[in-house]
Amino acid sequence: MKLSKSFFYTFRDDIKDEDSKSGNLLVRRSKNKKEASGVHMFMPMGLRVKRKIENIIRNEMDKAGANEVLMPALIPSEVFQKSNRYSSFGADMFKLNDRNDREFCLGPTHEELFVMAAAEKIRSYRDMPFNIYQIQDKFRDEARPRFGLIRTREFTMKDAYSFDTDENSGEISYQKMVKAYKNAFDKMGIDYRIVRADTGVMGGDLSEEFQAVTDIGEDILVMCDNCNFSSNIEIASVKAEEFDKEEHKKIELISTPGAKSIEDIVDLLNINIEKTVKTLVYNVDGEIIFALIKGDRELNETKLSKLLKAKNVQMASADELRCITDASFGSLGPIGVDVKIIMDNEVANMHNFVCGANIDGKHYINVNTSLFDVYKVGDIVNIKEGDTCPCCGGKIYFKKGIEIGNTFKLGTKYSLALNLNYLDEENKLKPVYMGCYGIGTARCMAAIAEQNADEHGLIWPVAVAPFVISIVIINVHDNVQNELALKLYDKLNEKGIDVLLDDRDERAGVKFKDMDLVGIPYRITVGKKASDDIVEFKSRDGKIDEEVSYKDILYRVKFLI
Repeated sequence: MKLSKSFFYTFRDDIKDEDSKSGNLLVRRSKNKKEASGVHMFMPMGLRVKRKIENIIRNEMDKAGANEVLMPALIPSEVFQKSNRYSSFGADMFKLNDRNDREFCLGPTHEELFVMAAAEKIRSYRDMPFNIYQIQDKFRDEARPRFGLIRTREFTMKDAYSFDTDENSGEISYQKMVKAYKNAFDKMGIDYRIVRADTGVMGGDLSEEFQAVTDIGEDILVMCDNCNFSSNIEIASVKAEEFDKEEHKKIELISTPGAKSIEDIVDLLNINIEKTVKTLVYNVDGEIIFALIKGDRELNETKLSKLLKAKNVQMASADELRCITDASFGSLGPIGVDVKIIMDNEVANMHNFVCGANIDGKHYINVNTSLFDVYKVGDIVNIKEGDTCPCCGGKIYFKKGIEIGNTFKLGTKYSLALNLNYLDEENKLKPVYMGCYGIGTARCMAAIAEQNADEHGLIWPVAVAPFVISIVIINVHDNVQNELALKLYDKLNEKGIDVLLDDRDERAGVKFKDMDLVGIPYRITVGKKASDDIVEFKSRDGKIDEEVSYKDILYRVKFLI
């Protein structure tokens, strides 16, 4: 591509309404443009990167034996009603009515349609296993689109689905996809971790996430300093702390004026925060419950939801609390209230703790769990840095991550809901065992940008760079420089190498800055020594900076890429 005849531009300054490094870099480097919150245009440079990422994924899927298909983006709403997921998506689903008043939605996901497609083939056990996939746009009305391409309302996803007779066969299919994902992300040059995760609205037996490690990731990755344990914080198990046994003391009601938080109580009573219990109020499927956790812990709503097998878990409002007690949120406790008490495992191990008395300005000291009824006990808190690893006893530490891919063992959830069955060897009808596998292509692009940049701009890995090499002509009015640059340009194109020719009538400094902004891995500069067939060869990462003859530069480039 010759820049003098191309749609190309850059911005020198940061973009004010972009809240991530990758968002800024991609807009400034003419990769993409935010049209509205969560809606982006892809410009020529960005589209080239996106397509290279998609082709890496496509090649790995094809090598793993999957077949590519393409599903519609416009889906009748009754498809999701049949699988009982219509209400699960709620406000996240874009909905519209056609001229006949039939409701459709813009596909947020495609499990149901893939099941319908598989039903065209599957009759008996002989028709499996197989895997089908697509690379296509999804639409979700995100409440808070942010971080450039990381959380958007329209995004491209590669989603694949495996169909097997049983769990054993499904495991083989699952591991093929995990290997394909590793190969794809390795080729993209992404630093990633595989972590266990919540199955969420997808459901199923297992979910694993491929998380790109970055400073601005939305997800908290839980790691161990001693073993290979890794998990999303949503489901990371907490090894409940054991406390020294104490003789139970007599409970006392004390005055705590102005104390509205655990920190206030700790300061007022001059006690360790580990001697306190806080009471949180939740609306769980329409029922108000009290959740008890140690004072220095944070409640994990995902764990609470799973413990109670609930569909909807949210913090209770002040009006809902008033139906239980006249006390405010900072003075709540488990004694004397007519609600279900859910208690974290650690609280079950505590003795003589402090908690609210359900009277404003009052707390109890020397509280023990024998003084109130408990509906359920379980792990309902977030793990913390420094906690003991649930696997080996090492210490837990955190990293942030961008979820770039996920894999699910769906089991028979969708096949049962949508009657996808097969006849086994004994001619008995059984549900198909499914797996689901997704990769966000634009998220990969954002993750690579987050991980590969410096103060000058992007540093694309060769495999995904919009162009592998740029040729910069110092003086476009010099015939010798022009001729040598064009000769190099033609030779590299003949060898199938993606090459960009900066033949604009601009100052050399502007061209160099633009090439650094764009992040092209290698640059050939054709300048005053062109008459001697000498060019400057430089890598974007700064590891190469040398003069090379025209005769040798082609071999040098071929060797590197």
